[in-house]
Amino acid sequence: MPSQTRAALTPASRQEHLDQLRGATADNPLDVLVVGGGVNGAGAAFDAATRGLSVGLVEAKDWASGTSSRSSKLMHGGLRYLEMLDFKLVAEALRERDLLIQRTAPHLVKPISFVFPFFKKVFDRAFIGSGVMLYDAMQMIGRKRAVPMHRHLMHDKMLKHFPGLDGEKIVGALEYFDAQVDDARFVMMLVRSAAQYEAAVANYTTVIGYLREGERVFGVRVRDEITGEEFEIHARETILAGGVWTQEQQELAGADKGLQVLASKGIHITVARDRIPAAPDTGVITKTEKSVLFLIPWDEYWVIGTTDTPWEHDPDLVAATSDDIHYVLEHANAVLSEDLTREDVIGVYAGLRPLLQPIRKSEGSSSKVSREHTVMAVEPGLSAIAGGKYTTYRVMAEDVVDFAIKDTFPGRPSLTRTVPIIGAQGYQELVRDKQQIAAKHGFDELRTDRLLFRYGSLLTEVLALIDEDPSLVEPLEHAARYLRAEVLYAARAEGVVHLADVITRRLRLDYEVRDRGTASAEEIAAIVGPELGWDEERTRTEVDTYRAFIAARLEAEASHSDDEAAQAVSRAPEVPVLP
Repeated sequence: MPSQTRAALTPASRQEHLDQLRGATADNPLDVLVVGGGVNGAGAAFDAATRGLSVGLVEAKDWASGTSSRSSKLMHGGLRYLEMLDFKLVAEALRERDLLIQRTAPHLVKPISFVFPFFKKVFDRAFIGSGVMLYDAMQMIGRKRAVPMHRHLMHDKMLKHFPGLDGEKIVGALEYFDAQVDDARFVMMLVRSAAQYEAAVANYTTVIGYLREGERVFGVRVRDEITGEEFEIHARETILAGGVWTQEQQELAGADKGLQVLASKGIHITVARDRIPAAPDTGVITKTEKSVLFLIPWDEYWVIGTTDTPWEHDPDLVAATSDDIHYVLEHANAVLSEDLTREDVIGVYAGLRPLLQPIRKSEGSSSKVSREHTVMAVEPGLSAIAGGKYTTYRVMAEDVVDFAIKDTFPGRPSLTRTVPIIGAQGYQELVRDKQQIAAKHGFDELRTDRLLFRYGSLLTEVLALIDEDPSLVEPLEHAARYLRAEVLYAARAEGVVHLADVITRRLRLDYEVRDRGTASAEEIAAIVGPELGWDEERTRTEVDTYRAFIAARLEAEASHSDDEAAQAVSRAPEVPVLP
């Protein structure tokens, strides 16, 4: 049965989870150990734990600190994959998107509409329209629709609905629906959901070796990055969900074979919402010569991206360049009535897509590589998964757990089609009572909706902190979107270890405010420091390290090559090196 107490990732519970992992000996191994705390690893841990297995999950950095916090923040079917005739992937993604909206994560995934502009009146309306019609038809097979059907917009209607589009270039449009998600929070909630089902989870716990008994892998050796302690974790089955770090981990395991992953860089920028007039919760999608361009409404901002370029450097050093930013601005301006400039850019973030390497290296852009996932036995006792897309994480988790336990625990089916992610149960009741919540705490509608989307039914825990200390209802001085209570809750329940964990993933200040969170660093550190046991020296180190990290990112964003960007970022880590 799920344990609400276990779901709180506190500093004390981190030690309890580490003790549980340390207690997984050769005589008492875990059933399943998952390496990698992105969406696929967290999903696999949740899936395995809900099957009643004893589960461990370790991540070298923070939850979702890699690809899974740097996406386009969409749970979508992948309209562009229809053009590649990848019908299976699209159908699977649409089914999973609807499941999240309707049942398992309605508090974390919500519908959003997109306008697809037409530049050629007859051809685009016929070609794009037929594709979207098929997209909608695939959502109607055997289930109730989670989002509305598409509709065509004539020129005047389009401009009324989305005034920010360039009406001289664009002759009409089509509007269709998908969904969006706060990616980093989604992964953290998955981790908490796994913990709720007794999984032992530990971030900042690096795998430094794989344990073997003959040819079989039976666990890992790890290092706690907070204390420097090293210990072994024994497991009957180990699952590698390493994303773009997959090959590095396979080499560490001494595997003779394995999955090959192609890293493709995608960057996004944010601009203020009022810079592009549009109907609420309506974005834009259009094709570029190299990728797809999204203009996505994100609370008070627009998230605009993305790029698709090979990344041939250390995955830990990914960063946007000035040329990347210019590319996104140029292609956004191609569809907007008023040009955006570098001065409009509030924030920038970059991530790497882990795409399966084809058997023969394909010519041209990495965007031609299929996004379908693959599960593979790298070594006896070690299974790996790669590929896929964010929206299909649950299917990927089910597949890799099925594969890993097929001999050791046959007949244990996945339950995650019906088991909700933490915060979903009771969410609709809070939505129904949101006016009372707003009135009691003095919130406007925007803040109430924002809080419900971030926490779901766990909002009651955040509000309880305010009831205990009314000063926590105050917003941060330099980041008014977020309450002081949210910062305290991050330290008490959401598994933060470093200051950057709060600023960049529990909040999103590194791209939602112009100072990238540096102005709020001291205020946030003053709230979380006492909870995390920091002394004055540690607090100062955390603040200084974060500010240096942002300075390095800004230096990278002024560069003109990936080499320069990687070198800039390499000079300033996101978190302090301890002990």
